[in-house]
Amino acid sequence: MTTSVNPPADTPLAVPSLTDAEELTCDVLVIGGGTAGTMAALTAAEHGANVLLLEKAHVRHSGALAMGMDGVNNAVIPGRAEPDDYVAEITRANDGIVDQSTVRQTATRGFAMVQRLESYGVKFEKDEHGDYAVRQVHRSGSYVLPMPEGKDVKKVLYRQLRRREMRERIRIENRVMPVRVLTAGGRAVGAAGFNTRTGRFVQVRAGAVILATGACGRLGLPASGYLYGTYENPTNAGDGYAMAYHAGAELTGIECFQINPLIKDYNGPACAYVANPFGGYQVNRHGERFVDSDYWSGQMMAEFAAEVASDRGPVYLKLSHLPEESVSALETILHSTERPTRGTFHSGRGHDYRTHDVEMHISEIGLCGGHSASGVRVDDHARTTVPRLYAAGDLACVPHNYMIGAFVFGDLAGADASQYSAYEGELPGEQLREAHELIYRPLRNPDGPPQPQVEYKLRRFVNDYVAPPKSGARLSLALEAFERMRADIAAMGARTAHELMRCAEVTFIRDCAEMAARSSLARTESRWGLYHDRLDHPARDDASWFHHLDLHKSPSGAMEFTARPVAPYLVPVDGFTAVGGLSRSLGEVHAEDVATAGSRDVAPVAGRAGTAEPEAASAPHVSPAAPSGERSAARLLELVALADEEPELDALLPYLTDPVPAVRREAVAVLTETLPPGTGTALAAALRDTAAEVRAAAAASLRELVETLPAEPDLRDGLAAALAEPDPVVRAAALDVLRALRLGDATLFAVSLADSEIAVRIEAVRALVSVDAAGELARAAAGDPSREVRVAIAKGLATVGAERPAHDTTAAADPAADAIEAALTGLLDDPDALVRAAAYGALGTTGCPEPLTARAVAALSESAWQVRAGAATALSVADPEVAVPALAKALADGNADVRKAAVLALTRHGTTEEARAALATATTDSDADVRAYAGRAL
Repeated sequence: MTTSVNPPADTPLAVPSLTDAEELTCDVLVIGGGTAGTMAALTAAEHGANVLLLEKAHVRHSGALAMGMDGVNNAVIPGRAEPDDYVAEITRANDGIVDQSTVRQTATRGFAMVQRLESYGVKFEKDEHGDYAVRQVHRSGSYVLPMPEGKDVKKVLYRQLRRREMRERIRIENRVMPVRVLTAGGRAVGAAGFNTRTGRFVQVRAGAVILATGACGRLGLPASGYLYGTYENPTNAGDGYAMAYHAGAELTGIECFQINPLIKDYNGPACAYVANPFGGYQVNRHGERFVDSDYWSGQMMAEFAAEVASDRGPVYLKLSHLPEESVSALETILHSTERPTRGTFHSGRGHDYRTHDVEMHISEIGLCGGHSASGVRVDDHARTTVPRLYAAGDLACVPHNYMIGAFVFGDLAGADASQYSAYEGELPGEQLREAHELIYRPLRNPDGPPQPQVEYKLRRFVNDYVAPPKSGARLSLALEAFERMRADIAAMGARTAHELMRCAEVTFIRDCAEMAARSSLARTESRWGLYHDRLDHPARDDASWFHHLDLHKSPSGAMEFTARPVAPYLVPVDGFTAVGGLSRSLGEVHAEDVATAGSRDVAPVAGRAGTAEPEAASAPHVSPAAPSGERSAARLLELVALADEEPELDALLPYLTDPVPAVRREAVAVLTETLPPGTGTALAAALRDTAAEVRAAAAASLRELVETLPAEPDLRDGLAAALAEPDPVVRAAALDVLRALRLGDATLFAVSLADSEIAVRIEAVRALVSVDAAGELARAAAGDPSREVRVAIAKGLATVGAERPAHDTTAAADPAADAIEAALTGLLDDPDALVRAAAYGALGTTGCPEPLTARAVAALSESAWQVRAGAATALSVADPEVAVPALAKALADGNADVRKAAVLALTRHGTTEEARAALATATTDSDADVRAYAGRAL
C-alpha cells in the first residue's frame, strides 16, 4: 500500500533542497504528451534513441486531442488535392507572411501521416470503395477529412506508446512539469522541473529537447469569466512559448493572434466547417450568409466580428432547415466525437438543432501556430534557432498547421533529434537555481494572493489592453500593467504541488502576454484581418512590413525584435511577391507615453464627434466467496492493472467470459487498448454476448479498430454469424466491418436489404456499393419503405455508376449503366422531395442523357429547393446547349443553395462563352458563397 507524500492540506509543502533533485538521463527529451509530442517520441524511438517523455498531466488524457476531434482540416489526398494548391491556400490565408518550405512539409507528408495513423487504428471516413471521403469546405481544394471515431485518437496513440517494443525505448514520466530548458555551450542540454504530485525537483540531461506543449490557450479571459473556460485546452498555458524564449530561441508572428468563432457561452467551436458539407452554414439574424473570405483566417474573423457588432447580429450556425438524417448525423459527430459536453449544454437550454439555430460568438485571444501563425520559429525539420532544441505542433510557427501538421512536425523533430546522445557535461547550476526559485517561491509565502486571483487580474488586463482592435496607447498601458504584475506574481502563495503548477503557469501567461503586447506594438500596420487590427495603423503596409516579426531574449534580458524578409516562394501566389534579403534589427520596442491624456502644458480641447487520483499500485485480493459487488470491483481493478502489462488474449479470456457484464465490458475495453493477436475474432464473438452493453462496446471497438484488424477467415465467419443476431446495433456494425475489411460479397450483403431496421439496411447499401453491386442496388431502389434508405440508394448508384455524357452517342451499351439509369429514373418520380433531389444529384455523376435532361430542366421549377439544387447538379453533365440557358435562369432562384449549385454546374460548362457570361453575373450575387464560387470559376 502506498501513501501520499504530501502533508495535510493546511500545512505547506516543504521546499526541497536543490541538491536533492531527481536526475533523469535520455538521448531525446520530449516535453508534452499531446499530438506532436507523442509522434515525436514514437519516431525518435523507432530511430533507435532512448526517449524520455515528460507530461505535467497524464499522457493517456493530455493535450488538445483528448478534448475531442471530429476531423482533419488539411489532408492533401492524392487525386483530391495538390500540395502546391494547399501551400498557395495557406499563403493567401496568412497574407503572404509564411515560410513555404515548412508549410510544404505538411502538404507533401500529410498523406503518409494519415496512412501511418490509420495503421495505428485511427479511423478516417471512407466511401464504400475505401477511398478517403474528403470534403470541400474551403473554396479551393478538398482538404477536410472527417474522423468518425475522433474522440478515440488519443487512446490509439497511447496504445502505441505502450507497445512492448516502444516501452523498451520510451520512458514516460507523468505528472512532471518542466519550467525551463537548460542550455550549455549555446545548445539545449536538458530541462528543469518538478513533480506535480510530490513537489520533488527534477533535472534532466538530454542530447536534444523537443518542445510540444501546445498553444497558449489561457491568455485572454473568456466572456464567461471562467479561467479554464477557454476555446483551446486550458492546460496549455504557454509553457513552451516561455521556455523557448528563456532558452534564447526566436519566436515569430506573436502579434498574429488566434481568435475563433465559438458557441455563445460554451467553450467549444461551433464547427461550421463540419456542418457545411451537410448543408449547414453561418448566417446573420436575417438568414443571410455573409462571409466572403476564401479561407478560415483573420479576414474571415474580421467579417464575422463586424456582422456580430452590426444590427444584423447576432450570428448563427443555421441547422434548423436540414432534414432529420442530416441533423441526426451532426448530433452524433458534434455531441460525441467533437465535444461530448456540447449536447448537455444545448439540452440545458432547451435547444434542439431541429428547432433552434446555434448562436455563435467570438473567442478570447490566444497564441497558436496550428490555427493562426504565432509560435516558435522552426525550419522544415522542426529545428529552432537554438541548436538541438526543437518545436512542434501548435507551439511551432507553421501557419494553419492543424492536427496533421502537428503529427508531421512531431515526426520530423523526432527523426532529426534521434541523432544525438545524452549530454555528459555538468548541468548549468545558475539555470537550475533560477528554475528552482521560480517553482518553489510560492511556498515561502503560503498565505499570499492565491493563483486564481492573480491570474484573473492578469488576463483581464489582456482583454482590456491587448485584444483587438489594438492601439499603441492601449498596448503601452498593457506593458505597464504586465510590469506591475511581476510583483503580484512574486507574492503568490501556494501550499501544494498542484498549486505550484498553477503558479508556474501564471508566469508563463505573463511572459506570453508581454510578448503579444510588444509584438503588436512593434508591427505598425494592420494585417491578418482581426488577428492584428491596429486602429492607429489601419492599412496593410507591404512596403515596410512584408516581413516576419521575430523576437528573442537578449543577453541582457531585454526583449528584442528583428524584421525578417519573407523567403522566396516555392509556389507562386498571385498578389504576393517574396524576395528574401537581409533582416532588419529593430532592437527593443518601447511603450508610448500614456502617463497623461495629451500634453500637461495644454488645456483640454473639444474632441471630434462621433485532477485525477494516483493510480492503484495493485488490485486487492478478494476471495471467491466475497459479495458479488466487491468481487466485481476487484476484477475491474485487476483489468486496469492488466492493461499496463500488454496482456495476450489468453490472459483476457477469463474476463471476457466473466459472469458480470460490467467486467466483460471492461475486458472489451482493455482488449481494444492492448490489441493482442486474435482481437478481431474475440470482439466478433463478443457481438453475441447476452448483455447489450457488452455487445455495444464490442461493436464500437470493431469499428474503431477496423483499420488495424487483419482480414482473417475466422473474423469473417464471426461477423457473418452476427448478421443473424437480434440486436440491430450488432448487425449494423458487422456489415460495416465486413465492408471495410473487404470480407463480404454481394450475396452476403444483399440479404440485409430486407432487414427490419433502417440503420442496418443503410449499412447494407453501403456494403453493396463497396462491391459495385449495381444490380442489387437498382432492384432495391423503388421498393424500400424508408426515405433514408432510398436516399442512400440514390447516392450509392451515383458511386457505382460511370458518367455517360448526354451528347455522346457513341458510348457502348452497358447493362449495369442501363440498370442504374432506369433505377434513378424511377426515383425521379419518388413522392419524397429528398429522394428526388438525391436522384437528380446522382445524375450529375452517372450522366444526364435525354429525356432526363428535359426532366432536370423542368425540375428547376419544383417547389422544394433541394430538388431544384439536385436538378442543377444533374445539368452539369447534360448537353450544354440545353443545360447552360436553364442554369443561367437558375442564377435568379430565391434560394442561395440552388444558385450555388447552378454556379458549380456552369463551372463544368466553363469552356462555353454562354456559361462564362452567366458566371460573370453571379459575381455580384447577394450570397457570399455564390460570389466566391463564381469568381473562382472565372
